[in-house]
Parts: sequence; structure tokens; C-alpha cells
Amino acid sequence: MTQDLITGPDGLARPLWASRDPLLQAYYDTEWGMPVRDERGLFERLSLEGFQAGLSWATILRKRENFRAAFAGFDPDAVARFGDADVERLLGDAGIIRNRAKILATIGNARATIELRADGGLAELVWSFRPDATPAPRALAEIPSSSPESVALSRELKRRGFRFVGPTTVFALMEAVGIVDTHLVGSHRRGTSGVWAD
Repeated sequence: MTQDLITGPDGLARPLWASRDPLLQAYYDTEWGMPVRDERGLFERLSLEGFQAGLSWATILRKRENFRAAFAGFDPDAVARFGDADVERLLGDAGIIRNRAKILATIGNARATIELRADGGLAELVWSFRPDATPAPRALAEIPSSSPESVALSRELKRRGFRFVGPTTVFALMEAVGIVDTHLVGSHRRGTSGVWAD
């Protein structure tokens, strides 16, 4: 077993990042890499990945309930109606990341999500970039930070009016929602999404 995996007191092997923090461990054990195929779920994760840029995922995860409250449960229809007063409200909300560009991008991305419905919707678009094969990393250093598919999806999302959707952010989204499986070989979560056979 790789040194990047730690076997916990429960006998389950996890990567270092999911072994030290109970919040991250719960996220890793129950959520990360499991398929998300609904519009609201994908919009939320795309939004949070955008806010995460330059920060740690733990920071975002600790603030997730605050984000949900601030952004109307990530209902694209509600967020798309946000105006200047909402932007000012969000900039004054210490419970979230108060970054004007990311806030404006989230509102704009909600509008772009609605526009996508005429062409099958956000979930159909994102999942259409699933690769033919998924990585099988044995060490954290082997996990890619982008892929040809994430580059292509990033380009398409930008063409459709989305912002804060660079190839690395999009690859992180693809990992989080099960489009690729980058769980380390030997982890108790490897192959558990049902999307990829181990």
C-alpha cells in the first residue's frame, strides 16, 4: 500500500488529506466522487469549486451551509434573479468567501445554467465529457490536475457564458461528481461510485 494512504482505526484506507480532519474524512467517505447528475447539485458543486480557487477545500466545506443559505440553496432560478442589493448582501456576509468576482460569476453562471436547459441542461453537458478511461493513481503525485476532457469542457462552459471554470477547476468538479475516479488504488473508496469498474 502506498505511503499516501493511511489505514484508520476503523481499518479503512484513506489518503492523507482525508485522514486528519473529521469533516474531510466524512466528505471523503460519503460524498466525494459519488455521481451527481442533477442540475442543482452540479450548479452547487461548480459554484463551490469556483469559490475554492486559491483556497483549501476544507475552508469551503466548513462554509458550505453558509453558502447554501446565502445562495438560496443554489437554486439556479433564484440565484439568476440576484441583483445589486444581493451582491452587496453577499459581500457583507462573513460566513462565505467575500470575493466580488466569484460572487458575480456565480450569479452569471446561474443564468448560463438556465440558458443551457434549451440544449439538454447542465448535467447532460457536463457528463457528456466523461472520458473513456479513468486514472488509476497509486500515489497522490500521480493524480492529474487536468485532462483533455476537462480542457474541452472548460472551453465549452466558457463558450456558454460560464466563468471561473478553468481546466483545473473543471477537473476538480469531474472528480467530485464521479465523472472520473481519482481515488488512490487501495483506498476503500476506489471504484465505489458505480460509474467505473475497479
